[in-house]
Amino acid sequence: MFKSARLTLTAWYLAIIMVISIAFSLMIYRVLLIEVIRFERAQRVRIERRMQFFNSPIPVSLELIEEIKQRLIFRLFMVNIGIMVISGGLGYFLAGRTLKPIKEMVDEQNRFISDASHELRTPLTSLKSAMEVHLRDKKLNISQARKLISDNINDVNKLEKLTDALLVLSVYQKTNQNYEFTKLKINEVMKEAMHKVNPLAKKKNIDIKYYSQNIEITGIKQKLVDLMVIILDNAVKYTPRDKNIEITTKRTDGYVLIAVKDEGIGIAKKDLPFIFDRFYRSEEGRAKTNISGYGLGLSIAKKIVELHNGKINAKSKENAGSVFTVLLPFDKSNLIN
Repeated sequence: MFKSARLTLTAWYLAIIMVISIAFSLMIYRVLLIEVIRFERAQRVRIERRMQFFNSPIPVSLELIEEIKQRLIFRLFMVNIGIMVISGGLGYFLAGRTLKPIKEMVDEQNRFISDASHELRTPLTSLKSAMEVHLRDKKLNISQARKLISDNINDVNKLEKLTDALLVLSVYQKTNQNYEFTKLKINEVMKEAMHKVNPLAKKKNIDIKYYSQNIEITGIKQKLVDLMVIILDNAVKYTPRDKNIEITTKRTDGYVLIAVKDEGIGIAKKDLPFIFDRFYRSEEGRAKTNISGYGLGLSIAKKIVELHNGKINAKSKENAGSVFTVLLPFDKSNLIN
C-alpha cells in the first residue's frame, strides 16, 4: 500500500516540478528569442549606418536566427530532461520521508490491534472452553457451578484489567493530547505512590526505604504517581519476601534522577532491551515467580516518562536485583537528547 502511495506521491511531485520547469523554459525561450531578434536588428542598423554610402541592401540573417532557435530549444529540452531525472529521484526520496511517520503510525496501530487481539483471545478462549465443558456435564451440581462462576469472575477481572491498561496505553499513543503541567514536589509524588504499593509490600514483609531530596519539578502529578506505582509494584512483585527496596532521588544537571533498586530475581541480559516493549514478558521471569500479567506496565511507564521529555532505563543481573532509573527535567521545555 505504502509503495504505491510513495510512487503516486512521487508522480505528483514530478508533475508539479515539470509544469513549473516547462513554464520557466517557455518564458526563458521567449525572452531570449526577443533579445536575439533585438540584437540582430541593432546590429543591422549599425551596419547600415556604416554602409550608407553603398546602395546594396543588408541581408537579414534569418538562418542565424533559426539556428539560435533550434539551439535554444535543444538546450532547454536537455535541461528539462535533467530536471525530470533529478527531481524524480529527489521526489521519490522526499515521498518516502513524508510517508515514513504515517507508515510508522499505521504499523504501530496494526501491531497494537494484533497484540491486543492475541492477548484478549487467550483468556476468552479459556473462559469459553470452561463454560462449554461444564454445560455438557449433566451431573453439574451447585458447588461446581459456584466454583465455575467464581473462576469466570476472576478471568473477567483479569480481562477488565487488561482492557483498562490497553485504554490507558491507547491514550498515550495519541500525539494531540493537551496536558496541564504544574509545579510539584517529587516527595509528594513518591509518598502517594508508596502509600498505594505499601499493602502489597507488607504482605511480603518488604521494607521500602526512601532517600530523598526536596526537589520541585514541572509535571503532571497523577501521571508521575502512576509511573512510580508501576515501577514500585514491579519491584515488589519480583522481590522475594523479607527483602528491601531502595528509592533515591537527587538533582543532576537540571534534571531529577529517581532510582528504584530492588533485591529481586533480576532480568536476563537477553530480555533487558525488550522490557519496555508492549506485551513483552520473559518466560523465565514468569516461570520463576508465577506472577500473572500482560507486560503493559513498563510500556505505560515509558510513555509517561516520554510525555515529560525524560528517559527511563534499567540495569539488572539475574538473581542480583534490578535498578530502574528515571531522569526527568525540572522544566518540561528541557529536552533530553
